Amino acid sequence: MSYRFHGLLSWLCVPLALFYANRVRRTVPRLSPPVGPTLGRVGRTGDPRFRILVVGDSSAAGVGAAHMDETLAPKLARRLADRYSTGATWRTAGSNSATTEELRDHVAPNIVAEPYTHIVILAGTNDMKNFLPRRRFDDGFGGLLFALHAKWPQATLIWSPVIDMRTVPALPPVLGHILEWRVKMVNELGRQLCRERFAIAAPQLEAHDPEGFAVDGFHASAKGYSYWADLVADVVIEAEERKVRGLYPVKEVEAEIPAPDMAMPGE
Repeated sequence: MSYRFHGLLSWLCVPLALFYANRVRRTVPRLSPPVGPTLGRVGRTGDPRFRILVVGDSSAAGVGAAHMDETLAPKLARRLADRYSTGATWRTAGSNSATTEELRDHVAPNIVAEPYTHIVILAGTNDMKNFLPRRRFDDGFGGLLFALHAKWPQATLIWSPVIDMRTVPALPPVLGHILEWRVKMVNELGRQLCRERFAIAAPQLEAHDPEGFAVDGFHASAKGYSYWADLVADVVIEAEERKVRGLYPVKEVEAEIPAPDMAMPGE
């Protein structure tokens, strides 16, 4: 498969990647999670139609935004509540620098088992940039999907693939190209695992708007999280329509939904 080729290319360039990565660490500021509650409710009163959980790395925690209201989970809940004239609840469970193994072993088991209807997974970026071997991502992400599906069997699982590292402002072009080989490996494996384990792989987010990035040039700004919420909302709406048409479960929707003009990675 092509991911083996991309993985090999990236390993051959590890010394060069380390050189540029150390430069990036010295110059890029490290941001803290935003202020504000990590759960909330929007829309109409009464029993909410949507109960959203966003789980993952620092992007799930909302790093890059100033306030939690500007992050993916509440923005997504608002879009769905407005679209269906209903109520929606949201919660974030993000961990800075978490790999899929850490999310599987330490984050997912400690989330209260409330009746979530949709679980959005922001994971894979740290596996990619830490050069974790293919097998570890396979085990970590596959195990995470299994754990979430076992704990919330009725929920729709949606994974947001890693964006093109060549579009990230904080990364020198050479490092961006090397990391992009890792991205191709992670995303190909991630989509395959989603097809096998009852999850939807969303379209890859595309970064074209510089204002969508936070001051560190890596995470999403409030505007970037808005682009992200638009994309995921389209995925949820498509999945809901397929349910109505009797076409559920959905194993792959990437070819059906166009990507917006902005995307953000998680750390």
